[in-house]
Amino acid sequence: MSADATSRRLFLVAALTVSGAALGVVAFGNIGENLVYYWDPTQLVAAGDRGIGATIRLGGVVKGGTLDWRPDDSELSFVVSDGKADVPVHCKGAPPQMFREGIGVVVEGTMTQNGVFESSRLMVKHSNEYKAPVEGATVEDLYQTVESL
Repeated sequence: MSADATSRRLFLVAALTVSGAALGVVAFGNIGENLVYYWDPTQLVAAGDRGIGATIRLGGVVKGGTLDWRPDDSELSFVVSDGKADVPVHCKGAPPQMFREGIGVVVEGTMTQNGVFESSRLMVKHSNEYKAPVEGATVEDLYQTVESL
């Protein structure tokens, strides 16, 4: 075997070894820290202590009569419900424009020991269907249409 062929084989083996090691690090390194679970309120309540401290996306509906927005402090509190269980949520920062009671939301954060879900991210669920406004419609008409969705 020539020296040129031997050096090519050594290069190929080294390249495959480095590629395999990189793939192993990406596939198995800290994978548990990067997982985000999607749960509804019933699943979070049923998980009990297992749900505390884990990064979770909690999905449900903002329960009517629970919305408490304090703009001076940029703090928002409300309850997310799936009709079977309720979870109190606390967020810092301004809510999205479409946020209101009765709308579907997904909040990302962690459940605390005191039973409040501390959210670091608030997303509003909405229809992705666009309907052009009717000619002559007012802003109030459009707002009522959005609320009926």
